[in-house]
Amino acid sequence: MKPNRFPPFATALSRRPARFPTVWAWLVLGVLVSWGRLAPAQPVNPPAPASELTRVGEVYQATLPNGFTLLVKPDRRAPTAVHMLWLRVGSMDETSGTTGIAHVLEHLMFKGTPTVKPGEYSRRVAALGGRDNAFTSRDVTAYHVQVPAHQLQEVMRLEADRFANNQWSDDEFRRELEVIKEERRQRVDDQPRAVLFEALNATAWQVHPYRNPVIGWAADLNALTPDEVRAFQRRWYVPANAAVVVAGDVDPTQVLTWAKQHYGPIPAGAVPTRKPQTEPPQTGMRQVRVKAPAEQAYVALAYPVPRLTDPDAADAQSQDALALVMLAAVLNGHEGARLGRALVQRSAGERLADAAGAGYSGMGRGPAQFYLDGTPAPGQDPVAVAAALQAEVARVARDGVQDSELQRVKNQWRAAEVYKLDALFAQARELGSQWANGWGPDASARLLASLGRITPAQVQAVAQRHFHADQLTQAVLLPDAQALAQRRAATGSNQPRLDIRH
Repeated sequence: MKPNRFPPFATALSRRPARFPTVWAWLVLGVLVSWGRLAPAQPVNPPAPASELTRVGEVYQATLPNGFTLLVKPDRRAPTAVHMLWLRVGSMDETSGTTGIAHVLEHLMFKGTPTVKPGEYSRRVAALGGRDNAFTSRDVTAYHVQVPAHQLQEVMRLEADRFANNQWSDDEFRRELEVIKEERRQRVDDQPRAVLFEALNATAWQVHPYRNPVIGWAADLNALTPDEVRAFQRRWYVPANAAVVVAGDVDPTQVLTWAKQHYGPIPAGAVPTRKPQTEPPQTGMRQVRVKAPAEQAYVALAYPVPRLTDPDAADAQSQDALALVMLAAVLNGHEGARLGRALVQRSAGERLADAAGAGYSGMGRGPAQFYLDGTPAPGQDPVAVAAALQAEVARVARDGVQDSELQRVKNQWRAAEVYKLDALFAQARELGSQWANGWGPDASARLLASLGRITPAQVQAVAQRHFHADQLTQAVLLPDAQALAQRRAATGSNQPRLDIRH
């Protein structure tokens, strides 16, 4: 199935563009570093008792005395390992006037400790034969490293050190903040669709922090202080709010031993109480129009819908959420899906859109939305494209879907579950996401089974229930040809792009 691409620039921000190599590249790396298995063994502490680990399917888990969660998934096909440190804190945990602070802290976590100089962390990881990065989303912050498996303990030592001892000066903060402001200018302000989605989210959500961009509003970044970031770190970066996830050619008992050695001494701390963040019901259609220097118009529609609280819950909300996952797939889950056939795959004179899509964003900690979007073909009105997108949902509500149509997307889900096993990073990221949502490490298997039980009648029912006009927020991007020409004249075609690696 196609990945959920909604909303771009609002779901997650990486410290720098993803640089994980392909599966084949890691296989080559495995050959190059396999000598490590023959190298003299490094002294290790006595292994932790196996009884401290519990097993759920292929995943081993434990909780350290100070509150850290440990999740380990062995995969011995190549001598490499992925280490991820997850924190259940993201932009939805920010307070008014400090939007972007979670992402700012993510950047500053690379600025050193008393024993690791600023910028030295990434150089040390590279010297180990690995690659590192991090990302911040609405719901989480995560730091990840992939290294030859025999270097895993050193990565755990480095990661635990910066979790407990990260430090940076006020001057370092100000320099990094300028980097983040430039990141915002290039990834949001200079990207018309990113500007549109900022406006859409700020309109669709009236109360919930999901209305704020992960990177923060420009005014808040300008006013942010180093002490506010330090206080945010002390508040949320506590062991009980974190999970260590390891996937790869590892022994779970040994990983537990290393986790106790490096993460165990970090002092425990209480996780702050989270207040309810309830979005009031929407009682009428909302619209926003954005004029920007773009080549093509664009339209995006958002509807509030139930979120998935548990992969196999039998309650009505969870069943609706599962059916919405299937509805998105029926509309846009493959090349022959409904939106493509109805809007895009027509003759040149009849084509309504150059692209059309659907997505469901209901697998996070906050409220969910169902998105439809389209790029009008030359000469087509965005409003007509919006109407056509809504008409396809209405057709499902009226006529339902075929069992064979639904079975096709279910088969694609099963295939995706197999393909993802080729990437250790995908396995580790999935485990971390499940932990952040409060799900167990077997959530993928349970989700797959639950989706397999969704019926055509359930898909038709959610199309009937959740797509009323009063629930709609519609955003339209209007191209400003004059502004586009002026921008191109001012910047030229070789505008330098920000290198987020620093």
